[in-house]
Amino acid sequence: MSRLEAKKPPLFISEPLTRDTLSQSLSLLSGILKSCYGPAGRLKHLHNGVGGYVCTTSQSSAIFSHLSVSHPVLRILMASVQNHISRFSDCGLFTAILCCSLIENFKSLNVASCTVIKISKHLLSLCMDYLKSEACGCRVSVDFSSVETLLCLVHSILTSKPACMLNKPEVDHLTMLILKAFMFTVPCCVETNAVLGKCVIVPVKGRRVVDSTVLPGLLIETPEIQLAEPLTVKRTCSNVIKIALFSVSMSGDLFNPEEGTITVHHGISLEMSELNQLLNVGKQLINDEVGLVVCQKVIHPSLKQYLKENHVITVDRAGLSLMEPMSRMTGSKPIASIHSLSPGCYGSLKDVCIESFASKYFVRLIPNDTVVCSLILCNRNETAWDELKRICETAEHVLQLTIKEPLALLGGGCTETHLASYIRHKSYSLSTSSFKEIDCSRTQYQLVADGFCRSLESVACSLNHDDGEILTDMFYGHCWFVPSGFSSVSNWSDVVSKCGCGINGNTENLNWRLLQGQFGCPVAQGCPKEPSVKVADFLTLDCFAAKCNGLQVALETANLILDLSYVIEDQN
Repeated sequence: MSRLEAKKPPLFISEPLTRDTLSQSLSLLSGILKSCYGPAGRLKHLHNGVGGYVCTTSQSSAIFSHLSVSHPVLRILMASVQNHISRFSDCGLFTAILCCSLIENFKSLNVASCTVIKISKHLLSLCMDYLKSEACGCRVSVDFSSVETLLCLVHSILTSKPACMLNKPEVDHLTMLILKAFMFTVPCCVETNAVLGKCVIVPVKGRRVVDSTVLPGLLIETPEIQLAEPLTVKRTCSNVIKIALFSVSMSGDLFNPEEGTITVHHGISLEMSELNQLLNVGKQLINDEVGLVVCQKVIHPSLKQYLKENHVITVDRAGLSLMEPMSRMTGSKPIASIHSLSPGCYGSLKDVCIESFASKYFVRLIPNDTVVCSLILCNRNETAWDELKRICETAEHVLQLTIKEPLALLGGGCTETHLASYIRHKSYSLSTSSFKEIDCSRTQYQLVADGFCRSLESVACSLNHDDGEILTDMFYGHCWFVPSGFSSVSNWSDVVSKCGCGINGNTENLNWRLLQGQFGCPVAQGCPKEPSVKVADFLTLDCFAAKCNGLQVALETANLILDLSYVIEDQN
């Protein structure tokens, strides 16, 4: 067939970073992300042009999944950040804001992009070496024999998202609940290749947050089962409940015509043939001493009744999402065909009971060893619940990452300002041989280093949404927020009480400078790991693995974009 319209040639855009459209788009995206950042971040309403679902959030995963950009350079940035979020769940806004700031600062320098890239890679290596060294002054060790640091991590995540609409008692309750749920997923017996369990979130909307609770085992909603009904479960001779898990439909549906044709002899009923096959499966399940049958899809009413008469509990419409945790928890293998049952496909449970919560009824599967738990998560409305669910999933993932690498970084902007002070100090103490290796001059190196430090400080500045001043001290290199209305104070020590992360109080005679100054002083010493006075109830901490990866992704993505010479866009 001939074309109705001639094919258009591709559009070649040379030097895309010099175009005003990119600068405007990058500035707009950066402004949107900065306004969402931190506990005081502003919420965003996200919806498409034709209506439909409206998402209210300040969380990076929701923002990037609902936000569409047309500029090809920004698509690279968003793809990089989304890949980071898919792997680490946390520090998405940090990564995106830092990347935007690096691009803006680097392209404003009168230094060749290839030189900027070489220098910035060296700066990144300095940062990573410092963060992974014992001398690092902005990281803390996580001791799993005590829950204090873990509670700080979870508390920091929960308080960073205002769309959850949580007050202090609710935050404290959920902090303990999430940590308790995570502990349930840690195996009691540690093996060489130990695998963490899973926390399944059960939604309950329209209830108080403090009504949320966590139960070991798995909850399956079953509206047809009432609490008043006596629950008699068939057990084996060893007093365990054998479970069969079906991933195939047991409704007795006929063959799908799309799968082919079948020949039926005269007088044969397909419906009865299917039902007889299901009843034969039921007989085998009874003979194999199965006490619980769970089906991902639908079970035929006649099969349900037959199994019930033989003290076998049936649960259907379990859904795909519960199949993997149920299989892991019970040791059963999902049965994909009703025509062949193997004795090795069954699993086992310690007990089964009925739970009632907020007018909903659940069958609770209680395992022999708890590696799967159910978090009954409540919030006042659907919008707040959706945001809270995302936060709880992020917190669980952060705890999983922390158990692999038991470290955390100081939050509240303190890691960023501390790193900036460290890099400024290192950039002035590098030897001449280092500049020869990088193939740059001292001036070029210091220009790029200053741009890098200003980008880190701009992330810390993004935490402030109330027009107050932001300081950094010249001893620890931490970030301090001045309340609005104190812009011209001669002694800053009179108006600040604690640093952003909460580890340092204003108990010493510290020297200050306004953040975003052109040049800063080096840090005299690292911050104390155990402060003499506990300044805050909870320290503000960030996930070590997520923030380190975010730092790398931000700089590598910025370098990739700086290196672009052409954008070739198909117009067809």
